[in-house]
Amino acid sequence: MILVGLLDSPYVRRCAVSMKLMGVPFEHKPISVFRGFDQFRAINPVVKAPTLICADGAVLMDSTLILEYIESQVPEARRLMPAHGIAHREALRLTGLALAACEKCVQIVYEKQQRPEDKRHIPWLERVIGQANAGFTELERDLEKASPWAQGEKLTAADVMIACAWRFAQHMTADEVLSPKYPRLVQHCVRAEALPEFASTPPD
Repeated sequence: MILVGLLDSPYVRRCAVSMKLMGVPFEHKPISVFRGFDQFRAINPVVKAPTLICADGAVLMDSTLILEYIESQVPEARRLMPAHGIAHREALRLTGLALAACEKCVQIVYEKQQRPEDKRHIPWLERVIGQANAGFTELERDLEKASPWAQGEKLTAADVMIACAWRFAQHMTADEVLSPKYPRLVQHCVRAEALPEFASTPPD
């Protein structure tokens, strides 16, 4: 399998770290959706990172859908997503919060880097910043129960997404998402980044 996209994307990194944690071998092609647009388009006409090229040549996109497929290919004991009941629902809830917060941070970055300054819509930017912080505030509250991970002793898919989202937020939107407000998220990210699967998969 080949994972396409730069690791500065929290979604690409989420997939890469998760695949390593589940012991799934893959090749990484670090192609930018901006600088390598034509090269990426030859693989996936939609030019969406991450893109996964399966062993039989099938092309998947969207990190959640890619990881749903990957989880279906490994034994249950190696999966990161809890399989059943309340634990499964809780992992979905936490992952959804992290994805939402991350999406809003991406929108902040695009607004600041891709739109000319004289064309920025400040009320929209303020709204998106508020949404990002709302997501992280909920996660900060949830991590009060961490022991040591969000759902107990075992790291889950939610922990990976939370850590990837927070690392991205602090790398790209630190002025809008202030780390002193989120000490538990800081600790969570430090703990996750110390794992070899994270440490060997740094953002580009």
